[in-house]
Amino acid sequence: MTPSTNHLGDYLRARRGLVKPEDAGIPDVGIRRVPGLRREEVAMLAGISADYYLRLERGKDRRPSVQVLESIARVLQLDAEHLDYLMTLTADKPRQRRRRPRRQTVPRGAHQLLMSLAQPAFIEDRYFDILAANPLATALSPRMAEGGNQMRDMFLDPAEQALYPQWQKVTNCFIANLRQSVGTDVDDPRFIELAGELSLASPWFRELWALHDVKGQEGTPLLFDHPEVGEMTLNRERLAIGGSDGLHLVVFHPDPGSQDAEKLAILASSALPVAVAQPHSPDLSTRESRA
Repeated sequence: MTPSTNHLGDYLRARRGLVKPEDAGIPDVGIRRVPGLRREEVAMLAGISADYYLRLERGKDRRPSVQVLESIARVLQLDAEHLDYLMTLTADKPRQRRRRPRRQTVPRGAHQLLMSLAQPAFIEDRYFDILAANPLATALSPRMAEGGNQMRDMFLDPAEQALYPQWQKVTNCFIANLRQSVGTDVDDPRFIELAGELSLASPWFRELWALHDVKGQEGTPLLFDHPEVGEMTLNRERLAIGGSDGLHLVVFHPDPGSQDAEKLAILASSALPVAVAQPHSPDLSTRESRA
């Protein structure tokens, strides 16, 4: 996969294609060759010339003012997260080109915390590579194990897809999270490898990636259909690990006292290792002989 260098133009084209003319106050009359707004319509509604907007989309001008970007964002109905992302695509900010290590090391304290948790949990990097996982996470899904990749499994593994009844909604969030995490750092070798593999193998990934949707990860309930305990809803939290380069602790937890909590407890009991022999206690006959 060879990423485009015109990130601003790619983003503007993708987002204007998602805005219905009637939602922007434009009568939808006549035949439109492409969905969404025309370039001239975006320019008119944003209060800029059509020629200048065309230059922005073609990458001829990469230093628009904040006021121009805010006007375009209003027309394209971008929320705060998408506007922030749009701002990063201009040439005002130098891009970071430092090469990240192929594999990061999980801090010792974070690993100890992970293994002490009574809920399914794992540690992942910005590419959704799983660097460490506790036994209950692997019981929730065998793919949630060290060496796995949540993005690849979600799009390419039928068993992982079957675990999520709302699979399309979940993958939509994953793509938006990945795009925000990577930003304009698309020349990162690990990103090129992952996005290239998924683009070739998954039409659904290509469709979602073309939307240029952006969203930060936040706590959200996820519905699972587990082969052992059936459907249960677990809250997914993603917590940044201080002192690391983009590592996060992901924890799944049920609402207290719910049926989901009972189902997770059943799953946890089956995931526990077989108890070792009880501590040795002196034989009763031996104690009596000594009396």
